[in-house]
Amino acid sequence: MDVYPPGIPDECFFRGSVPMTKSEVRAITMSKARLRDGLRVLDLGAGTGSFSVEAGLLCPHGAVVAVERDPEALVVLRENLTRFHPGNVTVLEGEAPEILAGLAPVDRILLGGTGGRLDDLLAALPAFLRPGGWIVSNTIGLESTVAVLDGLRKAPWQQCEIVQVSINRGAPLGNLTRFEPLNPIWVVSAQLGEST
Repeated sequence: MDVYPPGIPDECFFRGSVPMTKSEVRAITMSKARLRDGLRVLDLGAGTGSFSVEAGLLCPHGAVVAVERDPEALVVLRENLTRFHPGNVTVLEGEAPEILAGLAPVDRILLGGTGGRLDDLLAALPAFLRPGGWIVSNTIGLESTVAVLDGLRKAPWQQCEIVQVSINRGAPLGNLTRFEPLNPIWVVSAQLGEST
């Protein structure tokens, strides 16, 4: 398959009924994660695996750990890993943060679905992230956005940043082009302080 991250076209992925972050937002998320080859990346709430695939391809000499608890999403995730065969992605089935016990420290965390356990995750994740590493969280609801922002504005996090992404895609309307809006997404990123 001839595709290159960041922002692999949506239609390249198998979806089923599992929600997936759109390609433009994935590209922005990858830039905020400051990915480079050799890094270890943790993708929490991996869903379709679109972030795991992109991170795996962007860090071919690194490693990606994809954590997902939903059985349907796990089927979709594995199908996408088969399609793109990044070769450096490991899947952990289960609930975070408990499933993370014994995990070697990572350089980046991509925080997707939290299963309603955002506070638990934000409290636990510094133990799994190397000092100076980055976390990036995408949210779609105002309440979850505020909760992530509040959590990442506190120690041990620093340099918290939030951007709101609104994408409109061109669509044909007879001989004309109109624009169809996608749901807005908030991308929140922060760095773990050097001393935790």
